[in-house]
Amino acid sequence: MTGRDARGALPAGLGDAVRATAEEIAVVLRGVADTSVPVPGSQWTVGEVAAHLAQANELMAELAAGQERRYGDGTPQSLAAANERALAEFDERAAEPLAGMIVAHADACLTAVGRSVAGGAGAGDVVTPLGPMSRAVLASYLLTHMLGHGYDLARALRRRHMVDRERVELSLPFLITAMPRVTDAAATARLTARYTIRLWGGSRFGVTFTDGAVTVTARPPDRPDCTILIEPVTFFLMALGRTDPYGAIARGRVFAWGRRPWLAPRFPGLFKAP
Repeated sequence: MTGRDARGALPAGLGDAVRATAEEIAVVLRGVADTSVPVPGSQWTVGEVAAHLAQANELMAELAAGQERRYGDGTPQSLAAANERALAEFDERAAEPLAGMIVAHADACLTAVGRSVAGGAGAGDVVTPLGPMSRAVLASYLLTHMLGHGYDLARALRRRHMVDRERVELSLPFLITAMPRVTDAAATARLTARYTIRLWGGSRFGVTFTDGAVTVTARPPDRPDCTILIEPVTFFLMALGRTDPYGAIARGRVFAWGRRPWLAPRFPGLFKAP
């Protein structure tokens, strides 16, 4: 059984997107002689990001197979500390072996998902660094994580990144699941507001804050205070803290309207990406 066998266990296109993203990251890495190149906006080098991806993909594969792995407590601070500990215990920084690990572990995750579903365990949740989720959402998590760090590697090495409209749509199950778990308590304190988020030509969902508590729903709220229409890749990069909301607005990638449109620039800052 290979990762291809997860196709029937996952939303259409998700398994293929996971494998394609892993392979495209490997293409970006292969042939890189010096992995000490710094990654823009990060304290990590190319080698450290690639090592983190290899470790994270292995972790996801183990979780999909039903193994229990503790990795922080879900807060950004604990996940950052867990990442640093894991990197300190893992010496590989060479591009070629890390590229192979990234692909192999992504495939192993898809294989584990396929086997779990075939064995009747696919509907059960697994416990991830960001809380319980189904294996389908775990695969979306894997895709999202690879896209974010793959984008970083592509920027550092001046290569074309692999984030596109279709893959952003496939990342939404994870992003919607994770949003309530990564809210910034200080930023959302006492906030009451209803948002509708619409991706250009794609999905829409609702985010409601009630005195600081957040609820994310597949269906937008009735009479939202603020509707945000956003280009999909921009949404993804903003969600992962890779782009500035004001710059995106200035470039015409984001539009907002409603009774309280001024809430739009504030939205990304209500969450703290791990």
